[in-house]
Amino acid sequence: MSSSSSSSSLLSPYGWDADWEDAFAPYAAEGLVPGRVVRVDRGLCDLVTPEGLVRADTEFVVPRDPMKVVCTGDWAAVDPEGHDPRYVRTLLPRRTAFLRSTSSKRSEAQVLAANVDHALIAVSLGLDLDLGRVERFIALAWGSGAQPVLVLTKADLVPDPATLGHLVADAEESAPGVQVLAVSAETGEGLDVLGAVLAGGTSVLLGQSGAGKSTLANALRGQDGTSAQAVQATRDRDGKGRHTTTTRDLLPMPGERGGGVLIDTPGLRGVGLWDAEEGLGQAFSEIEALAGECRFHDCAHETEPGCAVLAAIEDGSLPERRLDSYRKLLRENQRLAARTDARLRSEQKQLFKQRSALGRHMMERKRGGGRHSGW
Repeated sequence: MSSSSSSSSLLSPYGWDADWEDAFAPYAAEGLVPGRVVRVDRGLCDLVTPEGLVRADTEFVVPRDPMKVVCTGDWAAVDPEGHDPRYVRTLLPRRTAFLRSTSSKRSEAQVLAANVDHALIAVSLGLDLDLGRVERFIALAWGSGAQPVLVLTKADLVPDPATLGHLVADAEESAPGVQVLAVSAETGEGLDVLGAVLAGGTSVLLGQSGAGKSTLANALRGQDGTSAQAVQATRDRDGKGRHTTTTRDLLPMPGERGGGVLIDTPGLRGVGLWDAEEGLGQAFSEIEALAGECRFHDCAHETEPGCAVLAAIEDGSLPERRLDSYRKLLRENQRLAARTDARLRSEQKQLFKQRSALGRHMMERKRGGGRHSGW
């Protein structure tokens, strides 16, 4: 069996395909081996390769741009067996990346998962639905290039079918174009449908602590609470859980559910927007469509005559809460874009100063050298 066919057969359950093989061809010619990052931990990462699971150092791919650091879900070119230590030499270009802004004042982005087909937004039905948070997650998911799926977990805590139906309807209204599924890891409700949606691809599981992500991950993988993804009880007083997942882990899905892989992530306290204009447009697609019917192309949807958005609010076809949420997220995204531009301008100015200082230093050395040679 050739090394190429060996890679395909062993890595295909993790998403390896002909396009990845073509992208990797130049590195194969250098004797490197392909691998998918299943976990990153303090400058080291675990990768699944044709040789099995290996650990490699990421020293050679530590860029200035935080969006290009090694992340769970990345495909990489790794030193072959026999190298000690082994290094990740480069990353293959990402197809998708789920990004959020960090809490840093530098206005930088953090990559939560790479090369993802589905972004599962887990929201617990054990608490009141926070539709604003749902919309924020959905916008980030659309912006990542992945297909969002809204998963309402702990459906067993809502025994009344009518109440559950209303909650699903509210969620669907806040996530146009997104499949909404009510599931229960306890009873198995909805798991077969969700498993069929995810079959064969790469999915990332996102949400707050206490949303039941690890329990759901175990259930989808056909495992119980004592399996690889530890589960801790939810606090009674506020329905919130503890951080049971502390790293982003790529987990294989069972073949009977169609295969594929699932990236489980730690609970997210904050999900700041990052370059989310396109994602917001998709998350609030009905508002974008209405805006196209306004009399003025630059309508702010406040007091302008002929505003189709305000008319929809008046006739009840558009909830005012949706417009308020849209405006809030747009303002946040615009503020972040302004800070990011300011940071980039500052870095470019600093780089220019450094280059100018180096240029002056070199000129002074040349002048000094010329005088010395004439003595």
